[in-house]
Amino acid sequence: MTSPNRLPEFDQARAETFSGRLVGTLNQGTLCLMISVGHRTGLFDTMRQMAPSTSQEIARQAGLNERYVREWLGAMVTGGIAEVDPSTLRYSLPAEHAAFLTRAAGGDDLAVFTQYVGILGKVEDEIVQCFRQGGGVPYEKFPRFHEVMEEDSGQSALSSLETHILPLVPDLTGRLAQGIRVLDAGCGRGRIINRLAELYPRSNFTGMDLSEEATDFARRWAVQRSLANAHFMVADLSDFNVKAPPEAFDLVTTFDAIHDQSRPLNVLKGIHRTLKADGTYLMQDISGTGYVHLDVNHPIGTALYTISCMHCMTVSLAQGGEGLGAMWGEAKTREYLERAGFRSVETHRLAHDIQNNWYVVRK
Repeated sequence: MTSPNRLPEFDQARAETFSGRLVGTLNQGTLCLMISVGHRTGLFDTMRQMAPSTSQEIARQAGLNERYVREWLGAMVTGGIAEVDPSTLRYSLPAEHAAFLTRAAGGDDLAVFTQYVGILGKVEDEIVQCFRQGGGVPYEKFPRFHEVMEEDSGQSALSSLETHILPLVPDLTGRLAQGIRVLDAGCGRGRIINRLAELYPRSNFTGMDLSEEATDFARRWAVQRSLANAHFMVADLSDFNVKAPPEAFDLVTTFDAIHDQSRPLNVLKGIHRTLKADGTYLMQDISGTGYVHLDVNHPIGTALYTISCMHCMTVSLAQGGEGLGAMWGEAKTREYLERAGFRSVETHRLAHDIQNNWYVVRK
């Protein structure tokens, strides 16, 4: 038995195993950057429709520079994403891989999520300073975050809005068709609100978000499609508990937004205040447990803790908030909902969504 004051003996085999794992991590981490490039440039979409082709042919079809495409293909082949015939130097993207890397894959396109790696890398210097001095990194330091979140939302929410999400609330689609008032707090670029406004012209939809860039984008999208029933405003929800109009909305939604807030409990109290007595609050949030020793079992736990540290938590702290973080967990979510005044909380999970819980909440 090892003495409590004595260090355990160095395990050489364990060290070598860990070293190999770190080498793999280096390869996989850098591969994420190249997958993101492939997504943003449309290279995966191009290769999906091509027979085995040379780098010149792929670059020509995609309208891109051949030298960059050739080097990118090197990363794709060595990373096990694409294949190359050594006798002809023709490259191909297996259909089984394209099923998770192209826009044609819809909700299964995992290339979308690799974009977070590059975005977070841009604020690494600021995050290091926060480790040393405290504080946070504000929203404006993440110029593409809303753009990627829009795609992310399209994967986890918009793609299944009509088939899986709205049916979580009994009779909701019927009420939307008849005409109700809906608020989306923390609406981002407003893709969900605008989609609902298209589907249900008799209902009235309001989106609120701290980002002027995001709400401007949502507003322009609504105007382009003549959606007179969709409205967007810039709003700091940290004092929503006192500024929310009483019993103004039949349905309130938040999509992956509460944990980012500077004062999440105030937002939830405001939602309780503005929700009608017979109304429903539909809440999407991260499905962490709140306990790191349990979150080791989460399929993307490491990614979620990283995004939380380098975005969700820090943007809240930048506003002088509590920095709740994305992995606050279901138990604390329920605690906050109860403290906000809600008495009925149902938790749902969707088979296609590995990162979120869906809460149906009532007064």
